[in-house]
Amino acid sequence: MKIKFFLLLGVMLCSFASRAQFNEKPVMNLENEDKHPLNWGYYLGFNQYDFKFDYKNDLGDVLVQKSMGFNVGLIGELRFNEFLDLRFEPGLTYTSRTLGFPGFTSENEAIREVKSTYVNFPLLLKVSTRRLGNWKPFLIGGLSTSLNLGSNEESLDDNSSGTFRMKKNTYAYEMGFGIDFYTEYFKFTPSIRGVFGLTDELIRDNDPNSAWTGNIESMKTRGLFVNFTFE
Repeated sequence: MKIKFFLLLGVMLCSFASRAQFNEKPVMNLENEDKHPLNWGYYLGFNQYDFKFDYKNDLGDVLVQKSMGFNVGLIGELRFNEFLDLRFEPGLTYTSRTLGFPGFTSENEAIREVKSTYVNFPLLLKVSTRRLGNWKPFLIGGLSTSLNLGSNEESLDDNSSGTFRMKKNTYAYEMGFGIDFYTEYFKFTPSIRGVFGLTDELIRDNDPNSAWTGNIESMKTRGLFVNFTFE
């Protein structure tokens, strides 16, 4: 799935790069776009979420089957100068992961489907190069907090009843890169970003020796985003 993400982004980059002006005296689109102190936009995109597990003992790994999810959100940008912007990108992220726990012979016991809807609140620093005709590469990174609406945190049931529980509030850092393309009417930006959880998200079962959660030291989100931004 990650390969498909990179291929999709590559196709989009090539398509828009072919329209950008690379000659010595290009026709500059949106010449004043980066001169405004405040900027607004929105983004659409795809994601693939995973988990990183740490274990107490070597009793077998939890297998994660990943699937493609969807992102949508808004952008608020405070521009410090030509090269540095502070961005707030609140949005919704829909994703699903299927976990396979070791040591079970029954599929009903071994498999847990984790469907999550995150409300994300990333605060990011965008560092750009000088504008090159009608395109401008950049790096972006920062911290984010998310509200997991499908966490089951308040459920009294646990895995013995078929309910997998996670913490509702999560924290992560994000890092990525992309290219701003200045078209005649708007700025279009494809980007790739990694999301790396900072906190343990697992809620243990009521039984401390649970076959599902007893051997897990920590469970942290890992994710890959491909976003398409319109400003």
